[in-house]
Amino acid sequence: MMASPSKPILFYDIASAPPVTTYAVNPWKTRLALNFKGVHYETSWTELTQVTAVRKSLGVRPCRKHWIDNSDFYTLPIIIDPSTGAAVGDSFDIADYLDKTYPDQPTLIPPGTKALLKAFNGQVDQLFTSHTVLCARNMPFNPETAHITRKEFCRRAGVNRWEDILQIAEGENRKKLLASLEKALGEEPLDGLSKAFLNKDDGPFLNGKDPMYGDMIIGAWLQMYKICLPKEEWEMLSSWHGGIWGRLSDALEDYKKVDGGRDG
Repeated sequence: MMASPSKPILFYDIASAPPVTTYAVNPWKTRLALNFKGVHYETSWTELTQVTAVRKSLGVRPCRKHWIDNSDFYTLPIIIDPSTGAAVGDSFDIADYLDKTYPDQPTLIPPGTKALLKAFNGQVDQLFTSHTVLCARNMPFNPETAHITRKEFCRRAGVNRWEDILQIAEGENRKKLLASLEKALGEEPLDGLSKAFLNKDDGPFLNGKDPMYGDMIIGAWLQMYKICLPKEEWEMLSSWHGGIWGRLSDALEDYKKVDGGRDG
C-alpha cells in the first residue's frame, strides 16, 4: 500500500475528435476517480478503431462479451501502474484498485458498499445505455476514421446503416426517448437515487457534501450526455427532478481535468 504512485499511472482513454478529450462514459468514470484520488497519472490517447489492438498488446483480457455474438469485447479504460506492475481493465475494478493500493488518498468506495455500488453501476449503465441513441448524432468521432467507427456501431446495434440509428432518435421518437429517460431516472430501480439526492441538505452528493464513486458513476454518464446532446436538451436534462442532475454535474467539475487536452 502506498500513499501515491512513485511513477505516474498510465491511463488508456478513448480519443475524441480534435481537440482530443474524454467523451466515452467508462473512461470518464476512471478519469473522475483518478482526479478525485489525486494520484499522478498520464493519459495515453487511443483511437476508437485501435482499442482492440491496444488492449491485446497490453495483455489485458476483455472484461465482457459482445451482446450480439458473445465474442470477446475489447474496451477501455485500462490503467497500467508501473509502481506495482498492475494492469486493470475495468472502470469499477480500477476504482477498487485505487482504494486498495492508495488508501491514504480520499476513498472512492466507502467500506461495506462495494457490492451495492457494483450492482448500482450495472443498473445505471443499463438505464443510460438504453437511451444513448439520443447521443448518436453528436458523438465526437475522429472524422478520419468515423466511417469505420460508425460501421462498428451499426454492427453492435444490429442495423445496416448509420442513418437507421440516427432515425431512431428523430422527431416524435426523440421526444419519447427524452420523456422515457426522465421517467426512468425517477423510478425503480433509481427512484431511491433521485430521492437520496433530493433529501440531502448538506451537499449535492449521495453522502451529502463529500463525493464518492456512486456520484462518479452517474457523473460520467451525465458528462457524456452533456457533450453529445444539443445544448437545449442538456439544459432540460439538468433541470429534471428539481435540478439534481445539473447540480451533481456542476459539483464534479473539480474532477474533470483532462491532461493533455481541454476540460470536459
